[in-house]
Amino acid sequence: METAAFDVEVFLWMTLGAAFTLFTLSFLYKDNPLYKIAEHTVVGVSAGYFLVILYYNGLRPNLLNHLFVPETWTPKFDELWYLVPLFLGMAMWTRFSRKWAWVSRYPIACYFGIATGVAIPNEMKNRVVEQINGTVLRVGFEFSQSGFLGVPQGIWDIVLVILVLASLVYFFFSKEHKGWFGGIAKVGIYTLMIGFGASFGYTVMARVSLFIQRMQYLRDWLDMI
Repeated sequence: METAAFDVEVFLWMTLGAAFTLFTLSFLYKDNPLYKIAEHTVVGVSAGYFLVILYYNGLRPNLLNHLFVPETWTPKFDELWYLVPLFLGMAMWTRFSRKWAWVSRYPIACYFGIATGVAIPNEMKNRVVEQINGTVLRVGFEFSQSGFLGVPQGIWDIVLVILVLASLVYFFFSKEHKGWFGGIAKVGIYTLMIGFGASFGYTVMARVSLFIQRMQYLRDWLDMI
């Protein structure tokens, strides 16, 4: 039976990855120089990586290719209005000058104004309108479309609407939470706690999955030694 050839390059890269994994896990004991090395390396590599990504996926296709011919880098004069975002971007760098820092307020104001105008409709559609549609408009759909098999889901749809309304009642502070109103608000807080607990559990399980993956990586590295 033939054995696979030992790849020195793969082994060296896996050894480097295993070393940084152990450096990071050493923080569980206490803060130490090895952990600092891993931390600073991750930050530095990430910054460099995203800088290159932003250049090739953002600055170059969205700005430079409109001002210059990509092959020869000769200027183009048919899309000169792209000079406006170029000047605005350059004006942001005046933030580092005490004398000219006020200039950076104008591009920052334009950025926030445009971003707010784009984000608010999208957020309203995705986080409010779509959530209302998914919560309310499906009530009765399972009963009418899926027959007997849709009854359990249809019941859960009604329960979901009731719990959502109870959660909204909890945030209604114009009326004191007493009597039947307080009872509904209490159901709402229980619903919120269940939702927060599920989200927290999902986050923990995601982190546990990452830890398991790193342990499997170390096991594969040890198998190569």
